[in-house]
Amino acid sequence: MADRPVRKTQKDQDGDILALCNDGSDWSPRLKADAIRDIETGTHTYHVPWTEGRTEIHVVNGPTGKYLRTDRDDTTRNNLDDLPDC
Repeated sequence: MADRPVRKTQKDQDGDILALCNDGSDWSPRLKADAIRDIETGTHTYHVPWTEGRTEIHVVNGPTGKYLRTDRDDTTRNNLDDLPDC
């Protein structure tokens, strides 16, 4: 199992996450469906690194299907939507 840092995301025109990215990593970009499978099967974990720690990326069951989300907290700097595009 690898613990994969995510520093960028690929989004569609509505802002929905399509892929997770980390420049220079052989796994990047990782399509959303593949990342969801990785997390659910325990194959890999994903997180957003930042200077004061890290924020885990989780799979959430929404009304239109599964999606990726970070833990809710008081800052937007680690939200997947707010990461730069890859």
